[in-house]
Amino acid sequence: MTNDAPSPNAPGPGSGGNVIAALASFFVPGLGQLLQARVMRAAFFFLSTLVLYALVVTWPFGAVVHLWAIVDAATFRGE
Repeated sequence: MTNDAPSPNAPGPGSGGNVIAALASFFVPGLGQLLQARVMRAAFFFLSTLVLYALVVTWPFGAVVHLWAIVDAATFRGE
């Protein structure tokens, strides 16, 4: 008999590692993804947020990408 239910110890949204990653992304966009060993995604969030914040006109879009980075780090499910 197989059990398809996820293990209660499986990391997922809200796990301790994801909370730390979300807090890291709050301070530096992409740092949470880097802590989760997702280098390309970390570079994307860091560079896109940096560029959008640097351009005065597009800072609201930078804030949206920054929030997206936080949520992405918090809801990541490892393999």
